[in-house]
Amino acid sequence: MKEGNFLDRVMEFEQQLESMHEQFRELMGFVAKMTEENHSLQLENHHLRTRLEELSETTETLNEQQPVEKPRKIDIGEGVDNLARIYNEGYHVCNVHYGSSRKGEDCLFCLSFLSKQHA
Repeated sequence: MKEGNFLDRVMEFEQQLESMHEQFRELMGFVAKMTEENHSLQLENHHLRTRLEELSETTETLNEQQPVEKPRKIDIGEGVDNLARIYNEGYHVCNVHYGSSRKGEDCLFCLSFLSKQHA
């Protein structure tokens, strides 16, 4: 094997390794993003299942206590209280990021919206 041919093959192999390394970094970034999103969705799913169980238990208790009742009008304050509860559970309630996780950070849009509703 000639020296020039050998060096060409080594350089070609080095380029292939660099290309594979770049693909590996991209793949690892994608896996990290998907893992984070999966964790976030599992957490949200857990919160929703817990809330659904609470609501089901409350409904069953109310049905046992009061056989038939006219549907009540929802108080606007109750809706605002629900939004404040959702915000405190870690989710956005503003129109900019509604429903997405706040990741522990306060949102000025949400806080502004909630303060307007309580005024």
